[in-house]
Amino acid sequence: MENSSEIKVLETNIEEALKVNKNVIEFTDVDFSREYFEERYENKEHMIIVAYLEDIPIGYIVGYDKFNDGESFYVWMAGVDYKYRRKGALTKLMQYQSDWAKKQGYSKLKIKTRNARREMLSFLVKNGFNFTEVEKKENIIENRINLEKII
Repeated sequence: MENSSEIKVLETNIEEALKVNKNVIEFTDVDFSREYFEERYENKEHMIIVAYLEDIPIGYIVGYDKFNDGESFYVWMAGVDYKYRRKGALTKLMQYQSDWAKKQGYSKLKIKTRNARREMLSFLVKNGFNFTEVEKKENIIENRINLEKII
């Protein structure tokens, strides 16, 4: 693992996140457009952050106030370029988002992933997220796992 202190996280625009998204192997089967992202967070408090290593965008998170409950901020899309995994980018991104959300008055982060996303599930559990609900699908590997973390 390279020194994660070399990774910088910046609030930025959706174009920067899309540069990374095309290299997230879990998302290569879908062509995510700018409009696809913007429709989710339009007219909602949101944040877009990108992790950079030597000015190369290597990871991102897009989050928004999905629940409008005054306490939960939703981590909607997150990914790290497959060539830069295990370098601490997701950890830095999640910490930045957690700190930002707390400053905005939120007390929890919520996220949803799938049974098939084992690396993400493992990361989330190791980083203090708790399972809250399972949305069952016909194929068990496609079950959605809802998690949250108190911040």
